[in-house]
Amino acid sequence: MIRLNLDVMMAKRRISLGELSARIGITQANLSILKNNRARAIRFSTLDALCRALDCQPADLLEFLPDEEEPDATDL
Repeated sequence: MIRLNLDVMMAKRRISLGELSARIGITQANLSILKNNRARAIRFSTLDALCRALDCQPADLLEFLPDEEEPDATDL
């Protein structure tokens, strides 16, 4: 799973959802979806705009979390 740590970067940069929305031209509703990790995809242009506005790298926003392995039926 890929997690977007937008809320963390916003807190580090002390920027509100409204201010970020105004800076990059994305609605607060769509930013909220990204911030709360409910998005299923993100455009590179959006990622670029976020990195520019937050003065960060994509790796500062994106985090890979391996899926938890389900126990094999033979392990039970």
